[in-house]
Amino acid sequence: MEEFGVRPNPDDSRLSVSVSGRDHTGAPVDTAVVTERPLTLFLNSQEIVTMMTIGDYPDLLGVGYLLNQNMLKLDDEITGIEYDDELETVVIRTKRKTDYEAKLAKKIRTSGCGQGTVFGDLMEEFAAVELDPHAKVRTSWLYALQKKINTIPSLYLKAGAIHGCVLCEEDKPLIYVEDVGRHNAVDKIAGYMFLHGIGPENKIFYTTGRLTSEMVIKTVKMGIPILISRSGFTAWGVDLARQSNLTLVGRMRGKRFIVLAGAKRLDYDLDPESITDEPEKLRRKASLPEQAL
Repeated sequence: MEEFGVRPNPDDSRLSVSVSGRDHTGAPVDTAVVTERPLTLFLNSQEIVTMMTIGDYPDLLGVGYLLNQNMLKLDDEITGIEYDDELETVVIRTKRKTDYEAKLAKKIRTSGCGQGTVFGDLMEEFAAVELDPHAKVRTSWLYALQKKINTIPSLYLKAGAIHGCVLCEEDKPLIYVEDVGRHNAVDKIAGYMFLHGIGPENKIFYTTGRLTSEMVIKTVKMGIPILISRSGFTAWGVDLARQSNLTLVGRMRGKRFIVLAGAKRLDYDLDPESITDEPEKLRRKASLPEQAL
């Protein structure tokens, strides 16, 4: 794939609106805010969930959600995807007959924004995943990815209040999507990988959100061995990363980052002193405990 083969489109009028207000001095101001729309997902004839989303890539979001909830199998054949913008619904149709009525009653609420959920029996599948023990990541790739991702036009730079996830290979960002919940953004990438036959080999996953148990579980389930973020960690996220041999890099800002799992995969091939650091104010914020942010 080419670099940023899929990228944010901050100029899409459906994804943000201008709202009038007043600034800290009392002066009138117009500012961009992201949209938030419901999307109801059906698997064949069964209603699965209603998600809050910015509204782009409903097909990717629907397929990725089903994959990460273990309701769509890697060998499933999708016979159709139907999206109705007026009804705010997406229907995923499969050759295999499905009935998840009992499974829908068994959910664990997660720390993801919005309505993130993970089904209880996912942990059994999580424990069975074997990530590539020979995968490597150069620190020069991490620094290059950070710069490219943080400077490309995005809804985050335009309006904020949004999460981004990026599928990368070496120092090249391939797929960059955003949404109001990080779980939605990662599901979009999972859906894209499934629909386009992209494997997890040699891939790196980048997220702007916290490295929670949900992010670790979904990254491992996709078979990607390296997960990096500008944000911090949760204890369970770190524990699960260590159990699954996932490389977990967090608080990556400027020349600084912390690795709390899978550090053996890192090749420190670039002197951090050659990297331009972020302003001191941002560095202090990155060093604060998560609860202080």
